[in-house]
Amino acid sequence: MKHATDDALDALTGLLERLRRLDGLTERKRGVFYRRSQAFVHFHEDPAGLFADVRLSGSWRRMLVSSNAGQRALLAAIGAELSSSASGANPRKSARPPRR
Repeated sequence: MKHATDDALDALTGLLERLRRLDGLTERKRGVFYRRSQAFVHFHEDPAGLFADVRLSGSWRRMLVSSNAGQRALLAAIGAELSSSASGANPRKSARPPRR
């Protein structure tokens, strides 16, 4: 599965515009978004459709974004991820008892 070409990204213009408006994401290259210093979401094209690879809870997840429903699901997952981090939650770290 190859990275999405400019022609493929043209089909995702609305989605890319919405991602650009999200606080905490930086588009370093067209269609490649970073969160802090880590790659967070980028796109692939395949005969089966257009896909996003997104880092959720520290792991990559591939989501089909060829349809409006798929794009809404991606935006919902990203919104949940960004809000969980904003609230200080870090699913990769276990809760520790307070130091005495």
